Amino acid sequence: MKLKSAHTLELPKILDQLARYAAFSLSQELALSLEPTPYLDEAQDRINETTEARGLLEAHDNITVGGARDVRPEVARAERGVVIEPQALLDIRATLRQATTLRRILTRLRGQFPTLAAVAERLEECTALQGEIGRVLDDTGQVLDSASPKLARVRRDIRIAFDRLHSKLNNIVHNANNAQYLQETLVTQRHGRYVVPLKAEFKGRIPGIVHDQSSSGATLFIEPLSAVEMGNALRELELEEENEVRRILRELCEMVSHEAKYITRTVETLALLDLALAKAKYANALEATAPELLDFRDAPHPHPGSTLLLKQARHPLLDPKTVVPIDMELAEDVFTLVITGPNTGGKTVALKTVGLLVLMAQCGLHIPVDDGSKLSVFREVFADIGDEQSIEQSLSTFSSHMTNIIGILEDADEQTLVILDELGAGTDPTEGAALARALLDELVGRGITTLVTTHHPELKIYGHEKAGVSNASVEFDLKTLAPTYRLIIGLPGRSNALAIAEGLGLHAPIIASARALVGDTDLAADDLLDEIHRKREETRRAASAQVESFQKAEELRAELRGRLHEIEEERRRVLTEAREEADNELEALRSEIRRMRKRLQAAGQPLDIIKQVEQETATLDENMLALPVPESQVPGDNGDTPDFRVGDLVWVSTLNAEGQITELSASDAEVMVGRLRLRANLGDLTYRSKTESKRDKKQKRIAIGPRGRAATRTEVSTKTATPGLELDMRGQRIEDAIPSMEDYLDAAYMSGMPFVRIIHGKGTGALRQAVRDRLHGHPLVQRYETGKPKEGGDGVTIVTLVKQA
Repeated sequence: MKLKSAHTLELPKILDQLARYAAFSLSQELALSLEPTPYLDEAQDRINETTEARGLLEAHDNITVGGARDVRPEVARAERGVVIEPQALLDIRATLRQATTLRRILTRLRGQFPTLAAVAERLEECTALQGEIGRVLDDTGQVLDSASPKLARVRRDIRIAFDRLHSKLNNIVHNANNAQYLQETLVTQRHGRYVVPLKAEFKGRIPGIVHDQSSSGATLFIEPLSAVEMGNALRELELEEENEVRRILRELCEMVSHEAKYITRTVETLALLDLALAKAKYANALEATAPELLDFRDAPHPHPGSTLLLKQARHPLLDPKTVVPIDMELAEDVFTLVITGPNTGGKTVALKTVGLLVLMAQCGLHIPVDDGSKLSVFREVFADIGDEQSIEQSLSTFSSHMTNIIGILEDADEQTLVILDELGAGTDPTEGAALARALLDELVGRGITTLVTTHHPELKIYGHEKAGVSNASVEFDLKTLAPTYRLIIGLPGRSNALAIAEGLGLHAPIIASARALVGDTDLAADDLLDEIHRKREETRRAASAQVESFQKAEELRAELRGRLHEIEEERRRVLTEAREEADNELEALRSEIRRMRKRLQAAGQPLDIIKQVEQETATLDENMLALPVPESQVPGDNGDTPDFRVGDLVWVSTLNAEGQITELSASDAEVMVGRLRLRANLGDLTYRSKTESKRDKKQKRIAIGPRGRAATRTEVSTKTATPGLELDMRGQRIEDAIPSMEDYLDAAYMSGMPFVRIIHGKGTGALRQAVRDRLHGHPLVQRYETGKPKEGGDGVTIVTLVKQA
């Protein structure tokens, strides 16, 4: 795209802000050189990449490319055979380590972030090189003794030679006979040799080689002759160490040279990933969203089929606390917008906002707009904005604008966006208006999406009458005599000169005289526009008040819902406490009955009296079991569907069985009945208290003996007792199990159960075969089948009973 238009719309300032979020130099360079793409697919890929990066930062806020370096220059030097510094080798290892970490993270998260994972596939780990650098160098860049056996030996010899030399020199400086000759009792170093400080006047008293003297000449630094051979031996070892270190580093650099192309590609890929993360961080800072990018749609000529919809768009370079958002929308039949209004009213800012956001989106940046914004991807964006006088070329403002517009007309087509500020300004108003209209005719006729601002009132009529063109204006508050910076699509701007002058205190006779000079038609048009703007503002305020009222109503509804929930929770708590208290009292009464029985038996009463008392206490026990919870305390007692909760005990009327709710929806519930899970309509469920559940279980135990055998007690009728949904016969002999199953089927049929579950286990299969042989042709059995895998498989038989007549 044209660099001049990008600079006019201030895209470089955006890229400069973006570069501040980059982690290392190469990604900063990429950010500063970022250019809008004219291709829809590429722009969408860029936007998706930024969206994924924002999601990645949200899920893993500690992810970063920090630690990576642009090591390409060092790698190039290694390719030329240069031995690079140890610190450069450490930078290469740190960069490869960061690449390894990012590659593994994004590979693991490929399902969530496929675009970034595809980029990360180009990262090379170079694990052998990483390991070798770590083996040779420590974290400060020093070559380790373990880098080679020879280096370890040489350094060991250096330490021994050093200790011997220093021991010799220390003996010399601490010798009492030499104390008067020495400036200080220390050993120091000059030009790589270890020396002692000798007073100049005692030169020769300690035989040795002079290597240096002090600036005053009072001290000579000599190497005693007795230590020269030791010094030579140490120096030879140090040179041998330097040669071995250089050899080791050269081998490392050769490895770097062999991996050069992979390291270079890794650095460049890291820069791309860091750029994506920088875009994400910048988008978060702007509170931006991803626009929907669209291709040019089919539209009748001359409409180019462009789309421009920006909701609550904010200029990213303005203070977010004070910037006024604008809504920019071109209707389906409109592709040219003529914006009118007073100076400093925000017309130019509106143009720059639209143009800049288009360029940002095509760079792959999220833009500061609300959700639902849509943009076409333009091949080029042309902009002529502001005063561009050229002193060097002796061009006036008008000439400068015309030069720019001529260049734009040569390059613009149906897939470009043209932005023109103050069209026709800087010359005679009449000629300027005529020229502006002619230029608009040219742009509209060629089907070029165009946004223009102007002061010429003639263009207001043009925007109203010309097909494909619409008026817009920036709002001005006559009460405060200040612009509101809001953009109004569909209405031209008003002429506010007389109103502003009157508001500023210009004498009334002058205002009246000026009004008389203005044509009646113009005054009537201004009055009509004033009335339209006033009505529009009233409508906007009414809509705002309606939205506010709706929000308050929603808040009140939420508050009331919360209060009702609290009340329901309190009601349930009171009912639970009442039920628990009743259960406790019943249990205490049962304990008292058992205690009385024991006392009667212990008192040695006649047998007939004891039996009479036992019968009376048994009757009392049964009556207590039959005590119901007051119906008014049971949820749903008013005939409505009960307000069930997960965990409630319920009676399933279709099965004549008790279960517990494990899952709830608006119309049905999942109920656990024994080991079975089934869904039942809420209308088929009845709330059960703990007392009712205990009573029924006790009656069931009385009516049905262990493993389904019928009880012999006659006090409780078994005609309507529910035997439960399943019969467990595992461990029983066939001769005991079959009669037990017969009794169970009779009880299940009498209680109206539609099906039952016979658990016989797998084992040898003998009991299963006996059960199914008996079920075959049984008068109460409609059909039977093997249980499903989740129901127990071959160890279970599901029996469907015939319906009662």
